[in-house]
Amino acid sequence: MRKRPVPPEEPGSAAELFRRELGEVVPLRAGARVHPGGARPAPVPRQRIADEKAALDESLRVAWDGEVETGEDLRFVRDGIGAATLRRLRRGEWVIQDELDLHGLTVPDARELLAVFLARAARAGLRCVRIIHGKGLRSRNRQPVLKAKVAAWLAQRDEVLAYCQARPVDGGGGAVVVLLKGGRRKAEG
Repeated sequence: MRKRPVPPEEPGSAAELFRRELGEVVPLRAGARVHPGGARPAPVPRQRIADEKAALDESLRVAWDGEVETGEDLRFVRDGIGAATLRRLRRGEWVIQDELDLHGLTVPDARELLAVFLARAARAGLRCVRIIHGKGLRSRNRQPVLKAKVAAWLAQRDEVLAYCQARPVDGGGGAVVVLLKGGRRKAEG
C-alpha cells in the first residue's frame, strides 16, 4: 500500500500547531496495539434454563403433602435396592458430598428449595447428600414440622434411592442422609 503524500501545511494552521505541539512521534509497534472487542462472554443457555424451571414448576404441582410414618428413625429404600445399601448408608460409609439446611423455613419454601437442591445434586452427579430439617425444638408444641414433609417429598423423587436418619455426628434426628442415583456428571454450559 502506497502512502499518500502529505500536502505542505500553512504556517500557523491548526495542523501545523498540532504537529509542533506533539513533537517527535514514534508509531507503535504492530504487536503493542490493543484491539477492541476482546473475548466474547460464554453463551447463556436460556432455553435449558427455561426448560429446567418448567420441569421444577411441574414437579412442585405433584401432591407433596403425603404423610410418612415418622418415628424417631426415618428410613426409606426404593424397590430393587438391597438392605445392605441402607445398612451402609446408616453406618456412614457413603461420603456426604453436599447438604441443605431447611431450618426455620416455611413448608412451601422448604419444598421448593429441596426440589432445586435435588435437581442440582443430580445434575452434578452427587451420590450422597444430607438434608437438615431440624428437630422441631422451636416449633409449636415442640414437634418437627418439616421432618415428615421432607420424608414424603424424598420418597416421591425418582433420583432418591434411599434415605435414613443421620448418625448423631451428622445431625441425628434433625437430619436425613440421602442416597441418589448414580450417573455421569453433565457439563455445565
